[in-house]
Amino acid sequence: MAQIQQFDTDVAIVGAGAAGIAAGIEARQAGARTIAFEQAADAGGAAIISGGGCLIVGSPLQKRHGIDDTPDLAFNDWIAWGGPSTDEVWARYYIEHTLHDLYHWAERLGVTWPDLKAQEGNSVLRWTRADHNGFGLMTRLIDGYRGADGQIVTETEITGLRREGGRVVGLEGRHVRTGAPLVARAKAVVVATGGFNSNLAMVLEHKPELNGHRILEGSGRGSTGTGHQFVRAAGGYLTHMDHIWFYPYATPDYRDPAQRRGLVFRLVPGNVWINQQGRRFHNEALSGGNSGSPALMAQNPPHAWAIMDTPMTATMEIADPYYRDRDKVVRAKVIELLDNSPFIRKAHMLAELAAKMAVDDAAFQSTIARYNAACAQGLATEPEFGKPLKSSKAFDTPPYYAVQIFPLARKNFGGVKTDLQCRVLDKHFEPIEGLFAAGEIAGMAGGHINGRAGLEGTMLGPSLFSGRVAGGWAAHVAGHGGGFIGKANRP
Repeated sequence: MAQIQQFDTDVAIVGAGAAGIAAGIEARQAGARTIAFEQAADAGGAAIISGGGCLIVGSPLQKRHGIDDTPDLAFNDWIAWGGPSTDEVWARYYIEHTLHDLYHWAERLGVTWPDLKAQEGNSVLRWTRADHNGFGLMTRLIDGYRGADGQIVTETEITGLRREGGRVVGLEGRHVRTGAPLVARAKAVVVATGGFNSNLAMVLEHKPELNGHRILEGSGRGSTGTGHQFVRAAGGYLTHMDHIWFYPYATPDYRDPAQRRGLVFRLVPGNVWINQQGRRFHNEALSGGNSGSPALMAQNPPHAWAIMDTPMTATMEIADPYYRDRDKVVRAKVIELLDNSPFIRKAHMLAELAAKMAVDDAAFQSTIARYNAACAQGLATEPEFGKPLKSSKAFDTPPYYAVQIFPLARKNFGGVKTDLQCRVLDKHFEPIEGLFAAGEIAGMAGGHINGRAGLEGTMLGPSLFSGRVAGGWAAHVAGHGGGFIGKANRP
């Protein structure tokens, strides 16, 4: 039998993604010993392959662009978008801390914020991108954590919490490859295992109305809900678990033997979506989970084809490590996908493409002809769905591609209920001693900070911020520091 690995620390962190690393940085700054246990071979989680955007209010970048933003304005946008199930207390708490405790805090760790982007639901530009996207952001945070002597133990699956007298005192698990058992003793535990959208059975358990539909798994490969399971076993309360955010611009990963995983693709300007009847059905510029996904799911059958010609694919990015070399796109692998996926059709004539898609040829060619005419006339928007044409061009350069797209489960807006100290709460909303949760396992923060729909930037941003909060208070429970106090004012 393999020898048991034994660890002893002040704060044990489950997951080395955005929330886990942020928790580790905060706990180390408070003087606590920390170990982050990561199931994958490398740290970074889903955040390292993300767009790296955070919702930040009142930043110097906004001011340089002449944008007058306030917490009240951002809060009103947030509540209007997320609806009545939004945790208003947590939303306000995050918004009021974005400037000092996210923007400037990350800057001190070497992160730069080069630009802003318009996103659905925001009345002003406030989606703020980190340099080199999620890769650049997480690389600097991981370097900062390790530079502060924070420890990361990879290829480790945590399977349960250890409790004594009702208090959480550590973890147990195993090495992913060898199966060697592991025991870790800690004064506080922060669970930051992400969501459950790479566990299709769990997605359908909480969204049974989608049974019979093709839904793609689309979160980090380790986001399978194991953290939810052992937190619930320890008495933690799970809330709003049906609040799942779907992306519409994803195609099955043909390299996945089960073809359950999806590949999110971005930066294909001017592509249009065609349903199985050969017609457009939506303004493709509105591609978020609160607009594009419901439109896609309303089709019969609930999938579509993203149509593009060769120049449109020149900037195409695939949100998967296989298609990247660190922060750079490997163009040859993108072409490999376009040329080899059975879910992508390629043709030199539109009629040939329609046949390969098995859509109505007349409807399809008429749809493309109207779109091309709008582009040729130099219209600001095309008349059928109001799509802005600033980044569009006519479909005129073969070969043409049709990428089959399906709804992809990407983010969880429900999860473990926590208070403003990120303490895990039981069904009576009483804290479980020694146990904290942050990031997507906690619905980004609190259990349901976004409600049913999230403004872009309200996923990664709250994950980082709630990680900071959890790490600070976990360090306090472990006997170090005064807990998270905000304003990033520690020396």
